[in-house]
Amino acid sequence: MHIVLHQPEIPANTGNIGRTCVATGTALHLIEPLGFRLDEKSVRRSGMDYWERLDVTRYMNYAEFLERHPDAKVWLATTKAKRIYTDAAFGPEDYIMFGKESAGIPEEILVAHEEDCIRIPMLDGTRSLNLSNAVAIVLYEALRQNRFAGLQTEGALHRLHWRT
Repeated sequence: MHIVLHQPEIPANTGNIGRTCVATGTALHLIEPLGFRLDEKSVRRSGMDYWERLDVTRYMNYAEFLERHPDAKVWLATTKAKRIYTDAAFGPEDYIMFGKESAGIPEEILVAHEEDCIRIPMLDGTRSLNLSNAVAIVLYEALRQNRFAGLQTEGALHRLHWRT
């Protein structure tokens, strides 16, 4: 799976998303301009010690992203979509794009890909969810649809044992 952040603005969100990407084996793609520097403490703090293990790629702009991934299946997460994210059929190599915190994905991009726009249901009057929460919600649905391939699906107690 691939998460794409289009011009993210808040470093702590990107750090949290990076940590989620590492935990799920998901690549992170960052489309500039960024609202922060990747070496800021707040990005590293949110990503904790996971940041060094993150598969992250940066792009100067959306055009460069498209040029480098011409055949990619890209889902666009937006509050403006007609389709709910659980109605999408996610493939294991799909890209899920999220926009910047203050404005989302530019409408010029959305109208060109209406059939690929997805939303998280919310109450009327709610503007949006926190970006890192939205990424986690949609990403885990995509991973669930792909049977959590490659992920550990069972846990073990440290000191005790589950009853049989």
